[in-house]
Amino acid sequence: MMNSMLGAVESGLLYAFMALGVYITFRILDFPDLTVDGSFTTGGAIAAVMITNGYSPWLATLCALLGGALAGMCTGLLHTKGKINGLLSGILMMIALYSINLRILGKPNVSLMGEETLLSPINLLLVMPFVVIAVKILMDLFLRTDLGLALRATGDNARMIRSFGVNTDTTTILGISLSNGLVALSGALIAQDSAFADSSMGIGMIVLGLASVIIGEAIFGARSVFRATLAVVLGSIVYRIVVALALRAPGMEASDLKLITAIIVIIALLFPSIQRYVKQKSMARKRSAELAEQAIARKRGGAADAKA
Repeated sequence: MMNSMLGAVESGLLYAFMALGVYITFRILDFPDLTVDGSFTTGGAIAAVMITNGYSPWLATLCALLGGALAGMCTGLLHTKGKINGLLSGILMMIALYSINLRILGKPNVSLMGEETLLSPINLLLVMPFVVIAVKILMDLFLRTDLGLALRATGDNARMIRSFGVNTDTTTILGISLSNGLVALSGALIAQDSAFADSSMGIGMIVLGLASVIIGEAIFGARSVFRATLAVVLGSIVYRIVVALALRAPGMEASDLKLITAIIVIIALLFPSIQRYVKQKSMARKRSAELAEQAIARKRGGAADAKA
């Protein structure tokens, strides 16, 4: 039980980069980017192929990040310059990346067994929390710069920010590129951790990323950028722990993972509505009790006046 929980925390830390990437498009840009399913695999494929061909794991991981950023840039160009619907742009790029990833891999999967990877010499539980927090802080600092503020404003009100002379096409492309770069980084680390890269390893990653974002915001809140990015990181860890616990339930199998993910996301989406409903009912009961007390007080006052 303890080993599975520690494994879930480790996975949550590695997937946190992807969750931060999804946060950029989903929350900051308000862009439905399905490129994630393809760029995650792209990161894993580039890292695996380069490492097996003798390149440094550091260089392989950096190239994986750049490969994901390039995929995101293509999606951004399709949407901004090609005037293609955002959702359709992501779908088209995701489909294209499936064939591109197979080309990169050269076969359905590549094994990293026996290879020296970026994660081989380190203890994930001791090192990765600091790495994730460092990336989170760098992202927070970037979002406070003029360019970062323009990026945030593009998602909030593109027409308004254009009136200030900001090129929203550029900020959109930048945001999607940064998002998919982080997603590919996560894919590269997951491939090195699991010791293989597979052409289908990215299927359903967008749902996993959204689950991390939604769960984190529902539990920890998102009143500021600092708190929101921290919530996303913690949401990724909580999601993996919940999945690990759910899979240990009687009758559950590994094949039920997607169903469990869907249920978790549904619960996370309904949670804020349930909270508001409970709060409104509580306030309504409290108001009713106050009115009843006022009515009783007036009645007692009227009775006292009558006796006088």
